[in-house]
Amino acid sequence: MPISSPSLPRLAAGLALSLAAVLAAMPAGARGYIGRTLDTPVPGGVAVVSLGDGGQAPRASYEGRRVMVVRDSDGQWIALVGIPLDTKPGRQSLRVQGGPAAAFEVRAKQYAAQHITLKNRRQVTPDPDDLKRIQRELDLQLAAYRTYRDGVVPSNVMLDRPVAGGRLSSPFGLRRFFNGEERNPHSGLDFAVPAGTPVKAPAAGRVTLVGDYFFNGKTVFIDHGQGFVSMFCHLSAIGVKAGDEVARGAVVGRVGATGRATGPHLHWNVSLNDARVDPAIFIGAARRP
Repeated sequence: MPISSPSLPRLAAGLALSLAAVLAAMPAGARGYIGRTLDTPVPGGVAVVSLGDGGQAPRASYEGRRVMVVRDSDGQWIALVGIPLDTKPGRQSLRVQGGPAAAFEVRAKQYAAQHITLKNRRQVTPDPDDLKRIQRELDLQLAAYRTYRDGVVPSNVMLDRPVAGGRLSSPFGLRRFFNGEERNPHSGLDFAVPAGTPVKAPAAGRVTLVGDYFFNGKTVFIDHGQGFVSMFCHLSAIGVKAGDEVARGAVVGRVGATGRATGPHLHWNVSLNDARVDPAIFIGAARRP
């Protein structure tokens, strides 16, 4: 039955009271969607730090590097801060241009160990020529991780899985031992999927680097904006080139076993402000500390 005009004011008043009741029931420290979902302030995690609700995005940095700043669903500006894996638990702070520092607390987290046997001993103990190649390739990749496109709002910070199906095999942060010798911790997340599986961009972005590297094999870097970077390696094929703009869900390569790999799988890195962080956080697969 149509609502008569005298009923409209009563309906509006009822809705206002209902909204007020909902807001009153919310805890004082309620946060926006991104803050509730991504805040994981541990070594190798992400700190979501509130920067107020001003008219313009504040400019903030952590350990000398610009951090991503976006507006959350509650209207607050938030900084998404990548926390390096070697960070000690305790109080940390952001420098905020034109304002006071913003503090956050890093909690402790323990990561497991993984032992891997490789037949190719050069991938455990590279020879002098290999070491020169590795250093050249490292310099290129570090430059790609340090890309910061200002004024670009990522298409999505809750990321899509880059491959369909498959179990999560080696998690982020594992202490790795190759043929009994300890090496750098695992800086990404591995997906156990067959060779040839399409690898898709988890968010829109610009391809900043492609190559075939000693450890990583065939590799693609995508800059999603504001220091938010994805890296995919051990690919069997690459379908993009540096400078390409790719849409969310676009195929950028195929799963393989190139570089230092014991079999076909996808290794996916996510980096914020040049800190490698756990990709599982961005796909809702991380365990809360």
